[in-house]
Order: sequence, then structure tokens, then C-alpha cells
Amino acid sequence: MNLRSRIGLIGLISLGSGCASVTPNYDAKFGVAVRDAKVAMTISPNAGAAPDLVAGLDGKSAREALIHYQNTFKVQPPAVNVINLGGTFGR
Repeated sequence: MNLRSRIGLIGLISLGSGCASVTPNYDAKFGVAVRDAKVAMTISPNAGAAPDLVAGLDGKSAREALIHYQNTFKVQPPAVNVINLGGTFGR
């Protein structure tokens, strides 16, 4: 086998190895952490199927809380100067 053949064979082997998957374990478990986090944050997965009423607020209190919440977005909060929080400099 001459030098050109060896170089060509090495080139083909290196190109072929670039297509091989090196992360089959990672690919098989892709997204598992997100699904686990969603399950951990769900208090009751079958809550939509339960016919019982929501406990905790009566209608008038819930309405007032909703109106108060919606009114908080009508006025823009004041701008805060984050550069000069500790007072004036140089005085």
C-alpha cells in the first residue's frame, strides 16, 4: 500500500467517524429534567376533573381582588435610579 492510499484511507475513516453519534445516552434522556420539573410543580394533576368548587374566596372578595390587581397596571411604577442608591457622590 503506497502513501497516497494510506492517506486516502485515513481521510475516509476520519470523515466517517464524524458522522457517528457520540451522545446516545444524552439523546435518549433529552427533556427528562423538564418533564420531571413539571410533574414536581403540579399539585394535583387531575384537578380539572374534580367537580368540587374552589374554596377560599367568596364571589365579592374574588371580584374585588381581581379589580385591584388589574388597577395596579394602570399607573406605571416610578423609575428608580440604580446608579446613585447610596446618596450623592463627591460632596
